[in-house]
Amino acid sequence: MENERLDDLQNGYMLIQNPKQFCFGIDAVLLAWFARVKPGEKVLDMGTGTGIVPILLKARYPGGRFTGLEIQEESAALARRSVAYNSLEDDIVIQTGDIKRASEVFSPSSFDAVTTNPPYMIGSHGLVGENTAKTIARHETLCTLDDVISQAASVLVPKGRFYMVHRPFRLAEIMSTMVRYKLEPKRMRLVYPYVDKEPNLVLIEGMRGGNSRITVEKPLIVYEKPGVYTDEILEIYGRERQETAAREEET
Repeated sequence: MENERLDDLQNGYMLIQNPKQFCFGIDAVLLAWFARVKPGEKVLDMGTGTGIVPILLKARYPGGRFTGLEIQEESAALARRSVAYNSLEDDIVIQTGDIKRASEVFSPSSFDAVTTNPPYMIGSHGLVGENTAKTIARHETLCTLDDVISQAASVLVPKGRFYMVHRPFRLAEIMSTMVRYKLEPKRMRLVYPYVDKEPNLVLIEGMRGGNSRITVEKPLIVYEKPGVYTDEILEIYGRERQETAAREEET
């Protein structure tokens, strides 16, 4: 269709995207890499957009069963088409629905793991223009951090795992909110654009009803220099697409 493109994910799967709406970035890739899925587990991706995280997770963990929840029907439709294009209808289900009602859309305690790449910006901070797909993806116009964490806790089984990518400037709020809903922070990794810059992403894992103990992993550095990924990022992305991916992230 008009403005759409078919992207090769370099893992055997393709993804349909529309640059006029919203295209996935490195945060989604890192989230799918950071998350862990055991064979037979049921995983919910909250705010799945065009379905990038479930598709990446399916490539890494073929024994998992994945569901994507997305409020924007246009994005959900793209995700369903990508799922169908890759013949993954038996493995990935895309559900249109509101994160704020996840525990009503799905049964409580029905998922072993939840992943989410939620809007980072509070309310209308830095907001320009109307509620486009990009605005909804980046700003808390339709759901808040509290909504995301509380609903994740509701749909997780006891000892179920929560995986989120977010911005470090909200880390105190993230931690306190997770603890309030009994999603105990268990693992964290900060992501730095360059070794001498401040971190701009944080990857965090929580456990529903877990004990109070967190492991802080070594920093993840994205670029050696402009347009050149570090070896660790190349391993995550796959060396075949280092040139184009690095250029896209720099723009």
